[in-house]
Amino acid sequence: MGDVKKSFFLHLNETDQNFSHFGLFLERLKKEKMDCSLNLKRAIKMSEEIMETEVGINLEKGMIFKCDMGEIKYEDCYIDEEHHKEEEMIGPNPSRLLGMSILGCLSASFIFCLKKKKLKVDDLDASAHLTIKRNDKGFWRVKKIDVSIKPKIDSEEVRKRADVCKKMFERYCIVTQAVREGIDVDVDLEY
Repeated sequence: MGDVKKSFFLHLNETDQNFSHFGLFLERLKKEKMDCSLNLKRAIKMSEEIMETEVGINLEKGMIFKCDMGEIKYEDCYIDEEHHKEEEMIGPNPSRLLGMSILGCLSASFIFCLKKKKLKVDDLDASAHLTIKRNDKGFWRVKKIDVSIKPKIDSEEVRKRADVCKKMFERYCIVTQAVREGIDVDVDLEY
């Protein structure tokens, strides 16, 4: 495998873990002027990759749950569905966690893309506005999430180079794209 191909696959392994659409993969290979037939096995393997993780919660009291983040060294994570006033909450509720998950994922995707372009951002602020309202059956649902990401980029030259990331970073956010596409949720309630 030539240096160009090695470089491409190193880049692919580091950045495109969720790059499973075979047609886009082949287009990218052609764009990079690579022999698609030599890379067919890699393309198929990528479409079969799976990442798994597990999280849990334990009931503390009422409707307050302590997070179990597995091996992550994080002790004081609580989900609070008991309190409705922010000043009384000891942790976010699930809707806020969803907003935070999307913010964290999108911001990380953008920063990661900038790093790949050899660009650095030292300051970034992001916020999400969640619209929660009742559906047709009267149940509360997160209906819309408006995200604002504000990286501090002073240089016009850097902004122009960052525009490449602006066009593509959302595609690499696992959480945002999963929410947009819909997530299969299987529930097993055991007594």
